[in-house]
Amino acid sequence: MSKPHWWQWPTILSLDAPVVSVLWQAMLARVAGVDLRWPHVIVLGATVWLAYVADRWIEGWHLHWRDVRTQRHRFYQRRRWPVAAAWVLVAAMDVEVAFTHLSWREIATGAALMSLVLLYLLSHQLVHRHRQGRLPKELCVAALLTGGVCVFLVPAPRPDDLAWSASLFALLCFTNCALISAWEREVDLAHGQSSLAIDALEHGWAIPQLPWMVAVLAAAACAGGDGAARKAAACALASAVLLALVDRLERRAGSKIARVLADVALLTPIVPLLLWNR
Repeated sequence: MSKPHWWQWPTILSLDAPVVSVLWQAMLARVAGVDLRWPHVIVLGATVWLAYVADRWIEGWHLHWRDVRTQRHRFYQRRRWPVAAAWVLVAAMDVEVAFTHLSWREIATGAALMSLVLLYLLSHQLVHRHRQGRLPKELCVAALLTGGVCVFLVPAPRPDDLAWSASLFALLCFTNCALISAWEREVDLAHGQSSLAIDALEHGWAIPQLPWMVAVLAAAACAGGDGAARKAAACALASAVLLALVDRLERRAGSKIARVLADVALLTPIVPLLLWNR
């Protein structure tokens, strides 16, 4: 396996998902009419990073080095113990910030969500790792990420707007993961992992259509919404179209660059957030 390109490092270091989560948390906070504080941002970003690193660390532990097919899994396999030490430090910081700056209701809600993350890791990386027919990991990841983004936004002054915008984000996450499962089908087979593209092979034709389905829903929400909700829908629309374009690019450029660009496509909230802050 060749050395990673510079543009692969955010994915290898599991920094892409935390950045996406924090941006959409800020976007949905505007939609919901909730004022976020810095501890909410730190706890979400750190917790998402911890979950992704744990998932890849465990998978790297299971794999023989000859079976590894991606740079991100090779990194966690080769740097197992330094990564474990960094994970413990970040986890300690995460807990300290949470117990120092969050309310007990927020801590309890966050702990409940973390228990679901632990159940997911237990099921998909240990107990049901090789079992077909399990709840698709793509669906689990989308639901858990959406829950994490919204965990500090409930109760919200504008719950209906939040529900619609959060649903679009969940669909984007699912589409992102489903496309990656199609691009990396051979990787999951080599790693002994189940995926949506493997379990639903006969319906694989539908995966490339997902971005356009989300785009239609986002366009309808954009036309019918106003204020921050319309901006969130516009972000979802742009992300969906970008995911569709990345899928077309993957057929020529390959899965490595597409894997990175699929996460870049979800960074669209950065535009309205920067304009709001001016």
